[in-house]
Amino acid sequence: MPDRVKGKVAIVFGAGSSGPGWGNGKAAAVLYAREGAAVACVDLHAKAAEETAGIIAGEGGRTIAVAADVTDPTSVEKAVETTSEALGTISILHNNVGVTHMGGPADLSEEQFQLSVDLNLGSVYRTTKAVIPQMVEAGEGAIVNISSLAGIRWTGYPYFAYYATKAAVNQATVAIAIQYASRGIRANCVMPGLIDTPLIYKQISSQYASVEEMVAARSAAVPGGKMGDAWDIAHAALFLASDEAKFINGVCLPVDGGQSCTVAGLR
Repeated sequence: MPDRVKGKVAIVFGAGSSGPGWGNGKAAAVLYAREGAAVACVDLHAKAAEETAGIIAGEGGRTIAVAADVTDPTSVEKAVETTSEALGTISILHNNVGVTHMGGPADLSEEQFQLSVDLNLGSVYRTTKAVIPQMVEAGEGAIVNISSLAGIRWTGYPYFAYYATKAAVNQATVAIAIQYASRGIRANCVMPGLIDTPLIYKQISSQYASVEEMVAARSAAVPGGKMGDAWDIAHAALFLASDEAKFINGVCLPVDGGQSCTVAGLR
């Protein structure tokens, strides 16, 4: 169905890709635009935001690129203000910012733990705080937070802070959904499973002897024998942001090829 978010304004935090190819946020931003939304591509790195916005513009979409730091409330507020001035009232908020730090509680530094909290959970807090007044005033809005299967399952990696913060994102989403349901605002999570994106080659590959071993192990852990890709996450997000999901609120949706239904994990 074309034009599923036609006339909407979407702001995507984490819209750039951490390397060549398609990251989850980049794919979501482009898909929102292909389905009719005006899209603000926000990323810490201006060039990454501009690359995604360039793809959208090249396809005839309405877009802007914004550099912002989600750990800085002022920076987030400025990004939201810039988006509203350029594109109009924001009706879709998409949160895709996250970081993994390997290690259990005894291994992580205080700095690493605090950064995980600040980025993974703090980004949801700050962006929602900045955007939701517009949604309340408009009487509508859809928030899509990208969490992780790690928010509900041990995935095989020793990343305590990631498990904890992604679980917190899930429940924060539920809290937003229920508090603001009567104001016409919905909030849902997408929980990616094992997804083949540029990020895993930077933040996960160190857990393996080689990139080839990582890809093989992650694919083998999925019932279908193959990792998902960024478009799987983008399509789930698009559905949750669209009016097709108007009666779906407070849901944490696994997009994992069925991995969460099994007892097998990474080895």
